[in-house]
Amino acid sequence: MRIFPRRLWWFTVPLLAFAAAAATAAAAVEGAPPLVPVVVFASLLIFSEHRPVRLPNGISGTGGSLVLFSAIVVLVAQGSVLGAFLVGCANGLYALHFHRSAWPWIPFNAAVAALSTLGAALVYAAMPPSLTEHLPAAAVVAVAVALVFFAVNALLLAVSDAFEGQLDWRGFLRDVAPVVLQMVPFAILGFLLGRLYLDLGAAVMVLIIVPILIAREMFASYLTVKESHDETVHMLIRALETKDRYTAGHSERVATYAQYMGEEFAFRPARMERLRFAALMHDIGKLVVPNHLLNKPGRLTEEEFARIRLHEKVSVQMLSHIEFLRPIAAVTNSDAMRFDPDDEDHPVEPYMVMIADAYDAMTSTRSYRKAVLQEVAFQELRDKSGTQFHPACVEALINAIEKRGEMHGAGFEIHTEFDNAPDVGLGSAGLGDLLRTEIAS
Repeated sequence: MRIFPRRLWWFTVPLLAFAAAAATAAAAVEGAPPLVPVVVFASLLIFSEHRPVRLPNGISGTGGSLVLFSAIVVLVAQGSVLGAFLVGCANGLYALHFHRSAWPWIPFNAAVAALSTLGAALVYAAMPPSLTEHLPAAAVVAVAVALVFFAVNALLLAVSDAFEGQLDWRGFLRDVAPVVLQMVPFAILGFLLGRLYLDLGAAVMVLIIVPILIAREMFASYLTVKESHDETVHMLIRALETKDRYTAGHSERVATYAQYMGEEFAFRPARMERLRFAALMHDIGKLVVPNHLLNKPGRLTEEEFARIRLHEKVSVQMLSHIEFLRPIAAVTNSDAMRFDPDDEDHPVEPYMVMIADAYDAMTSTRSYRKAVLQEVAFQELRDKSGTQFHPACVEALINAIEKRGEMHGAGFEIHTEFDNAPDVGLGSAGLGDLLRTEIAS
């Protein structure tokens, strides 16, 4: 809830006066609007606006635009642009604004929504029946009417921002573009519902909108669960970062490179999300590995190497006990990652994580060695393609990086945790190099 700024009154008062004049003019031409559809649509609009869903991109969406466009179809067909205007007014009746410091938002929002609805309704009323009663022409009309609604709404909000001294045209256009994309499908669906209302009566709104609202609740529950999943992963990454900042940053980069490959393979969103989780979590078992081993400058003894390899089993155990991460637990086992050309049914995700892991190991500075040149890393991946690495995944990563024009490795690192690392080194926990006991002694 935001306190209503005083300077906005200088815009709100004339806005309300203009809205009242428009309503009076419409009433003089049309007479009283039909009561039943106005009440039905206004009630549905108020209910919808109080049940928003916050989308992953930060935008809050409701079913209000669907109701508004249905109302325009029904009320214009009944000869009442004023009725659509009154339904739009209901958009201002938001419970949180019934507060001493916020109540002016009610008339302001009501006027903005009502005038936007009025503009859209006038455009729809001007359309010939041949365009509004038959598909696909009606869908085109729906898009045009939605754009008029949005244009009026955006203009009024931009002017209000200017009165507040907060208008940033570039930021404003960037923020409203996703709203347009969100509104268009609701507009088309709203027009279809409006036609059904005219053909079958008001009861159809209950039969159709109730399932839509149920679906909305299910989607909201899904987003809540997804947020809890993301928070669980981020909590584990933060724990890893507290222990060893390099390993945490490495996991984030591995996830990015893995997603590059997933995009090249045209993974669907659900599969892409599992791949991201697998990449982020592939080193989580290092929480139990002592830091002096993780960042040891020289090679490892057999005992130290065995201690390092323990982190893979710990990773599998940890992820297996978290329900939504259980399907990716096996990916943290290096045996599942090594390329086997004879196993055509082997999932490709472990190979992607392994390649992303190896590429970041080569192109980032570690305690035992500075980063190598990007072309050296590319060549190393290609040299081991078909034996250690999956050939298609190797080429997918290289193509994705080159398409983006990204440069990694020596000369392009922004920050390193090991400023005193030598130019060349013997190996480390990260690469799994091992100096056998008899040599070490």
